[in-house]
Amino acid sequence: MTTSIPKPVLIKGVRLYGEGDPVDVLVADGQIAEIGATLAAGGDAEVIDATGQVLLPGLVDLHTHLREPGREYAEDIETGSAAAALGGYTAVFAMANTDPVADSTVVTDHVWQRGQQVGLVDVHPVGAVTVGLQGRQLTEMGLMAAGIAQVRLFSDDGVCVADPLVMRRALEYAAGLGVLIAQHAEEPRLTAGAVAHEGPNAARLGLAGWPRAAEESIVARDALLARDAGARVHICHASTAGTVEILKWAKQQGISITAEVTPHHLILDDSRLAGYDGVNRVNPPLREEADAQALRRALADGVIDCVATDHAPHAEHEKRCEFDVARPGMLGLQTALSVVVSTMVEPGLLDWRGVARVMSENPARIVGLDDQGRPLEVGEPANLTVVDPGASWTVLGATLASRSANTPFEDMTLPATVTATLLRGRITARNGEVTL
Repeated sequence: MTTSIPKPVLIKGVRLYGEGDPVDVLVADGQIAEIGATLAAGGDAEVIDATGQVLLPGLVDLHTHLREPGREYAEDIETGSAAAALGGYTAVFAMANTDPVADSTVVTDHVWQRGQQVGLVDVHPVGAVTVGLQGRQLTEMGLMAAGIAQVRLFSDDGVCVADPLVMRRALEYAAGLGVLIAQHAEEPRLTAGAVAHEGPNAARLGLAGWPRAAEESIVARDALLARDAGARVHICHASTAGTVEILKWAKQQGISITAEVTPHHLILDDSRLAGYDGVNRVNPPLREEADAQALRRALADGVIDCVATDHAPHAEHEKRCEFDVARPGMLGLQTALSVVVSTMVEPGLLDWRGVARVMSENPARIVGLDDQGRPLEVGEPANLTVVDPGASWTVLGATLASRSANTPFEDMTLPATVTATLLRGRITARNGEVTL
């Protein structure tokens, strides 16, 4: 972990949120120190020429898998942090389905401390809701929340907390602690053996179908449980048009529910399954184009609150195999912003201030991160992302920072590049390279 005070940084010619005239932004002592038309750099300042570029608050990811501890051959906190910094992130939430499971302070505090040692992004551990992700016994959420990591988000992601009584107790417990439960919405009795979205494509390909109702029934159930418990609930990786309608209804009822959508569910659909390529297997599965359209509209309208990557690295042997035995998951940290630009900004569904809202401000608000997703104003923490909106790049899995290469965007040309990321005023990534 870098503990020395970083050098001042002068970002020249940048447009805040992509709006207004270009300005210079001086960063010093971990904060935005000055914003003006023409600022002079001191002798020891690092200068970033951001002419024609956009300044955003650092991105926050509520849903990433860093695999440490237990599966470091696919990813670890250092490689995942590098991918995050290169993708414009300053904070990520690492899911609990590690080995051992993050169901105690032993694991959650280790993940936090390891992230601080690496120092590229703040790695916030997600605590498990149930012991061993088994869905039966609640974990000691209070101990994890009071630990060094101060865990504020709990999820059994990878499996659903399927028992409604266990989920109700979890929500009641979380409400008393002031923490948040994030649900992997999947009724397991409807998805046994399923590997692809239930629809014409799966039927034609002979793949076991995964119905929309498996997700939607849990979203509806948990909205009602959260209402009765006076608790908050967050829905992981919403993937169907029906989920959008349930979320809309629940919010109209005043239920405290939030939801995320992944970049891959915004841009991809189940037509990609024709080649049986395991890289396209993901949980929940890629749906139909109509679902993707509904998700994009919901994100623009605020029915879905934020974008979360569900970054899920897997080794080559876990993806280059028969489709039905491939491990579900895709890389996402380095491609997320570009996918959002492609699906939301270029069609006019979001402007750059909207991008800041769904990729930084809302995620930070949902989990109560006071130092992230802050306004671009003097005196605010300098957790920042500089983006070149006019650039484009071609995705090559082998060149990504992740230890794995399972990107669904291989050889795809995407718009916008992250040219610099700053964590508390220190440059962590610049021009495609991390800065330790």
